[in-house]
Amino acid sequence: MTSSATVDQQDGPSLARASGSMAIATLASRITGFLAKILLAWLVGLSANSILDSYTVANNAPNIIYEFLLGGVLTSVIVPLLVRAKHEDADGGEAYTQRLLTVALTALTGLTVVVVAAAPLLTVLFVDNTNGRANTALVTAFEYLLLPQIVFYGLFAMVGAVLNTRNVFAPPAWAPVLNNLVMLATIGVYYVLPGDIATNPVQLGDVKLLVLGLGTTLGIMVQAVVLIPPLLRSGFRPRWRWGWDSRLKEFGGLALWVIGYVAVSQVGLTTISRVATATAPGNFAIYTNTWLLVQMPYGVLGVSLLTAIMPRMSKAAAGNDIPAVLDDLSLGSRMSAVMLAPVSGLITVLGPAVGAALFAVGKSGGSDAGRLGLAITASAFGLLPYALTMLQMRVFYALKDARTPTLINVIMIAVKVPVCLLAGSVLPPQDVVFGLTFSDAISFTVGMIAGELWLRARLGRLGSRRVVRTYVKVGVAAVWGAAVALGVELGVGKILPGGLNGIGAWISLVVGGILGLLAAFGMMAVVRVHELRPALDRVGRLVKRAA
Repeated sequence: MTSSATVDQQDGPSLARASGSMAIATLASRITGFLAKILLAWLVGLSANSILDSYTVANNAPNIIYEFLLGGVLTSVIVPLLVRAKHEDADGGEAYTQRLLTVALTALTGLTVVVVAAAPLLTVLFVDNTNGRANTALVTAFEYLLLPQIVFYGLFAMVGAVLNTRNVFAPPAWAPVLNNLVMLATIGVYYVLPGDIATNPVQLGDVKLLVLGLGTTLGIMVQAVVLIPPLLRSGFRPRWRWGWDSRLKEFGGLALWVIGYVAVSQVGLTTISRVATATAPGNFAIYTNTWLLVQMPYGVLGVSLLTAIMPRMSKAAAGNDIPAVLDDLSLGSRMSAVMLAPVSGLITVLGPAVGAALFAVGKSGGSDAGRLGLAITASAFGLLPYALTMLQMRVFYALKDARTPTLINVIMIAVKVPVCLLAGSVLPPQDVVFGLTFSDAISFTVGMIAGELWLRARLGRLGSRRVVRTYVKVGVAAVWGAAVALGVELGVGKILPGGLNGIGAWISLVVGGILGLLAAFGMMAVVRVHELRPALDRVGRLVKRAA
């Protein structure tokens, strides 16, 4: 079996160095992005006048459409294909890459024009206003300003993929930070402008509406454009290149399955959007912010590891080196468990403290912050299954199999949609968001199990015994850490008059979080989790890089 160290030597920058640098960038991105979300919630309110719900639904629209048109293809299929072309073509795959860029950007530009014109139809799709609780006119107005993001999402993904195949990871990782800084500046301008966005009637020329909408789109544009200089420095020369390459047919075949994957995913997200907007104001904004919080640890640690591991996994798959692919799968699975399971346990018990500490300010305070905290608790168990499902999907894509991930996603959505609809039917309107966040977590758990079974059928023994031993030990440690954090939270609730309000929430979050992590990692040392040392080394490197 090819060791991880061996692969690192073959691929230039080591996995630890590449993923460590990206983790710092991703951490900065997540922090600045989350700060922007919190500030907007403080200023607008999670449920006041349906402004934040309308903005959130509209801001999700370009993501949904982009992913449906090409996003899933770019982020999963294209890296393995570019890696193969780089090693097989005499020109290092440059001509093939130019053709892919030409086709993708031309298609995205044309389709974006069509989508912007169809904004009112998208509102009907994403918003259920049968009971009059949603503001469809405001959603449509925001969509006109936000849907042009689709082209820049595509440009960012394409250029980022080309850079990653050339072992250039830092610029794509840091670019979202610039996007978030633009967003923070936009929120600052929004704050100093007098009044609120008009909601009845909605006016597309409303200054605050224009500032929020155009400022958000400007951030995505900056995120994409800043990658052009690093692309040129990497030696790649972008140019329009038309003409046929027989491998584009292979790209198209894989792309169809990935588009199917994305289409199935959008069934789930559209269901969530419609159920949320049809029940109580703020449900969709709370759902979105909950998901942002729950998956933040994965965004910092898991995405950076996955981005660094994908090119070398694709190279191993291209050489039919299945042991090396399995080695990466095992390493990624075990490291994900060590880093994410304790965090999952902590945010399960500290969810109410998180909601009170971060959102009980300004217009987002009171019951909305409490609902968000309980929504975190309802969905935190899905953090590790989500990370493992994403890792499994990348293994299939590295093997040039886009069909299986789509079929697994069908199973996941077949679980998610009924749970969402059931939540909308049986829960009180204010509590529906708990069912929506739970549906995400349970669907990823089912997807993880399905992916494991499919990979075992495809590749044989996965070395799962070692992985399971690690999972059991880490699970024990995670429960112990969560118990310590819960003890702190209960103690604070009894000692302080306000309980989990204000300072009490921050004390529970900080003290409970620190002591819980120390307890969890300490228990891992006691039960001899062998992956603990490299995980702690990884954290140490991240701290040094951030210092």
